[in-house]
Amino acid sequence: MEDLKLIIAKNLTELRKSQGMTQLDLAEKLNYSDKAVSKWERGESLPDITVIKSIADLFEVTVDYLISEEHQVPTPAEPTSPPPKKISQRTASAITGMSVLLVLLIATFLFFILCYTLPEADILYRLLPFIFGVPAASIVWLVLNSIWFNRRRNYLIISLLMWSTLLAIWLTFLPIINLWLIFILGIPGEAIILMWSGMRFKRKPKEQSKKDTEE
Repeated sequence: MEDLKLIIAKNLTELRKSQGMTQLDLAEKLNYSDKAVSKWERGESLPDITVIKSIADLFEVTVDYLISEEHQVPTPAEPTSPPPKKISQRTASAITGMSVLLVLLIATFLFFILCYTLPEADILYRLLPFIFGVPAASIVWLVLNSIWFNRRRNYLIISLLMWSTLLAIWLTFLPIINLWLIFILGIPGEAIILMWSGMRFKRKPKEQSKKDTEE
């Protein structure tokens, strides 16, 4: 029995230290006092079988491991990396604004290039970077808003994206053909967006009331 006490004491001490735990930490996890843990590790007393099973489960070893004299001490688990910190709303707003402005800056740069390379071209063609810059900026805004902000605003952004895309297509072909009928596509598109947003808004209260009923 004395040998068993010493074996368990040695194994328990090694397991505790391998996990970087103090006797008080182990005692709190087992709902025992640190004095009891200290006696176990000195071999002065022997934990009962239920405590031995709890210790084995805690350190993810078998009961045989605790009562065996010869074995390899398990290596301590690698510390998990802390979860990434969430950025503040102010930082997210700044990043979103800069990203949208970057798209418009690229459009301005392309506009200057067209002005110097195609000075005799129609002004409408030189404005194409701005015309398609608005839908492109809307896409960037939509993606970042979905990540950091209230997603209800997405319906407004999608609506802006749809109408600006239709406008860009109309202006692109305007010197050749007047495709004003393309704006008719925006009517059912806008209706779908409004219906979709209404469905999403009404779903949350129903889900909440269902949870309240279950509780």
